[in-house]
Parts: sequence; C-alpha cells; structure tokens
Amino acid sequence: MNSSTPSTAPEPRWTRHLVPLLLAWLLAAAWGSVAQTHWNLQALADLGVDLPATVRARTTWQDLVGFAPVYAGILAAGWLPALTLAALLARRWPAWRNALLAAAAGAGMVAAVRTVDAVAPMPVFIDATRHLPGLLAMATGAVLAGLLYARLTARN
Repeated sequence: MNSSTPSTAPEPRWTRHLVPLLLAWLLAAAWGSVAQTHWNLQALADLGVDLPATVRARTTWQDLVGFAPVYAGILAAGWLPALTLAALLARRWPAWRNALLAAAAGAGMVAAVRTVDAVAPMPVFIDATRHLPGLLAMATGAVLAGLLYARLTARN
C-alpha cells in the first residue's frame, strides 16, 4: 500500500470513546476540585475568616492546578472498574445505559475516595468528603460527568 493512500480500516471502537471519556474525566476532576475548595473556604468563613472574592478565585485556581490532577488520579482508579462494569451491564440492559454509567461514575468516585481515606495517615484525605454533604457535592460532579460520557457515546 502506498503511504499516501488513506487507510480504509475502521477506527477501533475504543478510540471513539477516548475523547468523550477524557472530557468527562476532566469535568469530574474540575468539579471535585472546585467543590472541595469552596467547601473548605466556607468552613474558614464560618470561623470568621475574611475571604474576599480575589482570595477565593486565586485559591480555586491554585487547587485546579495543584489538587485537580491528584483528584483525577483518584477518580481514574475508581472509574476504571466501575465504568467497565457499567458498560458490560449496559450491553445487557441498553435502556439503562445512561443511568448505569452515571451511577457507576459516582459510585467509583466514592469508592476511590473512601479507599484513599482508608490508607491515608490522616482521618480523611479530602476534608470536604469527611461528611455526607461534602462527599455528595463532589460525587455530583462525577455523576454528571458519567452522564456526559454516556450521552457523548450514545451512538458509538
């Protein structure tokens, strides 16, 4: 075959899912980072600490740069088994595909965070997840990201 002849081989199915998965993963990581930042900032504000908008914005940016990549790794560890299982179940129950992927993304995030908490030397690795409301605030981003992935890959 001539190198200038375009390949007619079909693109592997998994590559069509890669970009949507990365977009969903970035959404979940950014959401979780911002949620935990503002959860912690609100705890400081509740103690009477003055936090002007510029401090909140700078802290949010710093956490997006510094914490979001760490959180993305935690998400990946939870999502790999959870989304794989959800995709397999969705083959059996295609009508439930969106719900399965969204729920798996949220459950995978919670499982990963709780696993990190179990091995971390401090009581919790991410303070916002210490109690159910903060954990749910962060899990909401994972659920929405799972739904985004399901929607972006619906016809693939």
